[in-house]
Amino acid sequence: MGPGSRRKGPMPDSNQTVLIVDDDAGIREVIAESLRGHGYRTLDAADARGMERVLASQPVDLILLDVLMPGENGLSACQRLARAAHPPVVMLSALDTPPDRIAGLNAGADYYVGKPSSPAELLAIVKATLRRGVQTAGGAFAPYRVGFLGWTADFSAHELRDPAGVLVHLTDGELFMLKAFVERPRRVLTRDQLLDAARGPDSNAFDRAVDVQVSRLRRKLRAGGDELIRTIRSEGYMFVPATRRL
Repeated sequence: MGPGSRRKGPMPDSNQTVLIVDDDAGIREVIAESLRGHGYRTLDAADARGMERVLASQPVDLILLDVLMPGENGLSACQRLARAAHPPVVMLSALDTPPDRIAGLNAGADYYVGKPSSPAELLAIVKATLRRGVQTAGGAFAPYRVGFLGWTADFSAHELRDPAGVLVHLTDGELFMLKAFVERPRRVLTRDQLLDAARGPDSNAFDRAVDVQVSRLRRKLRAGGDELIRTIRSEGYMFVPATRRL
């Protein structure tokens, strides 16, 4: 089927839609068939422009985004998405070295999956990512607002505002990691604890992914000029300021 065409799965009660962005039509079809077999609706696009057209025309719950595509590559497209509210992004690529994965996470991806990946692995990652999205959108944190040093984190609205009231975009992983920090201020959190908070206990992500997420969150919190997340050598990380429920 052509770019942006809707494919419905056999389970009519499923209302979650996955957009598959890949220049290889065969790969798009294989992934779509697997997801449809588990009740997901799927849309597809062959490049970043097609992705933008689909996103402008209908709601999407998750994007599976290839890195190597003609025209704008997946890293650049993901960086653009990260500048505004957007669905979670799982990046797919044949480039699967640690630097490639780190580049994908730095671009704003929630997960980075090497090609070829097994249908079971990709399905598990899709489920985990969408589960976090449902928890956030469904108000699992509501009502839950936390203040620290003039910042306001509203977990029910998936929002972080700096001391000037400016909205700071966070990915789902960064939001869950911030929640772990503000619930345990001035305590050292290990990488395993942060990994569970940001990725979920069923994740197979590696420790370096935690460092990347912390680095991204730290940069966003540095807008106020203060170092809010401190590295504790050989132990983990500590959220420095006191917090209060609002």
